[in-house]
Amino acid sequence: MLLACLSALCFGAAVVASKRGLAYRDPRAGAVISVPTATLLLLLVTPFFFDASGFVVAAALVFALVGLFFPAVVTLLNFASTERLGPTMSSAIGSSAPLFALVAAALLLADRIPSKAVLASVGVVIGITVLSWTRAGEPRRFTWALALPLAGAMIRGLAQALAKAGLVLWPNPFAATLISYVVSSGMVGAANRFRVRPREGGKLWFMLTGALNGAAVLFMYSALSVAPVSTVAPIVATFPLVTALLSVAIGEETLRLRLIGGSALIVAAIVYLVAG
Repeated sequence: MLLACLSALCFGAAVVASKRGLAYRDPRAGAVISVPTATLLLLLVTPFFFDASGFVVAAALVFALVGLFFPAVVTLLNFASTERLGPTMSSAIGSSAPLFALVAAALLLADRIPSKAVLASVGVVIGITVLSWTRAGEPRRFTWALALPLAGAMIRGLAQALAKAGLVLWPNPFAATLISYVVSSGMVGAANRFRVRPREGGKLWFMLTGALNGAAVLFMYSALSVAPVSTVAPIVATFPLVTALLSVAIGEETLRLRLIGGSALIVAAIVYLVAG
């Protein structure tokens, strides 16, 4: 649980850092800085933390498969949604990942889906509806911008279940993180066209984002190596609380009632899963 909480702390702080970087560069240019930064840091400490004992080819292939879309695709989606919706709203919707993780774990690992997951799903849907409400009080249809963090949550949930499957075969969280990040670095490099905005800057913010996300993934995989998805995923999903507090503290956002209410509903639904 401590490892999962540390992961949530790093994920939440990374969202705020990425918002600062997005003031200078677009999501693809930011991703090509943040993901390779984390990869480089992992490579630098590999001689001290990598243990090849118990190596399983099938597990390494699973970690590589995860790397094709996590963190590569999720990073791009998260940056795009943070740029358009703001860090708090984007994080709140993205915290629905455990719902998808539980379903994926049930299909891939034969894990039992907690009965409370149904009520939690309803809470998440209501929370997203509140977030999508206009100031004038008229309901706003779900736009593609709202679909960005939701798609990221789906992919993150699937990645957690797949990573758990690989960790069952080879319980080496550092190897899982390293392999997935190496593959993801190649993915974001291929997808990026370096469409940088006129103003230069933001590189350090994206490097910080990459370091925080890399640490978050390593903590998350370490937790998954010793605990089931149904325990780890909901705790990690509380990271919007960190994002909201940091955003207000540095003046990045002003929390309106709609934003507070919608975020609270989503996070409360996920915490409800933890209680189960």
